[in-house]
Amino acid sequence: MTRDEIIKAYEGYLACLNAQDWTNLHRYVADQVTYNGHLVGLDGYNTMLVGDFEAIPDLSFNLTRFSCDPPLIACSLAFDCTPVGQLFGMPVNGKRVRFTENVFYEFSDGKIVNVWSVIDKAAIAIQI
Repeated sequence: MTRDEIIKAYEGYLACLNAQDWTNLHRYVADQVTYNGHLVGLDGYNTMLVGDFEAIPDLSFNLTRFSCDPPLIACSLAFDCTPVGQLFGMPVNGKRVRFTENVFYEFSDGKIVNVWSVIDKAAIAIQI
């Protein structure tokens, strides 16, 4: 994939997440996707995302910066949200928190095949 194709696919992926359009997630994520080195598959990845939205009803993926060097795209995502209960093992319980996620995606055949994610959990802990 070219740089422009990866960027366009990633923008579609973010729109899919923010719309919670789980029936079209397969258009952006491969059947055998890995997350932080573990094979989770499309179903597992979908389940993880649905769980994220259940824990954080006002979740929105907001791209703040990215760099693309095919087949990889590196992104920083910003979150400003109010989780309903536990978040990453911390009792947020409806308190508004702001945090970031730094994530690398690897694309193959037009889809995300590998995801490496680091969430700034320390930022959350400071706020609760």
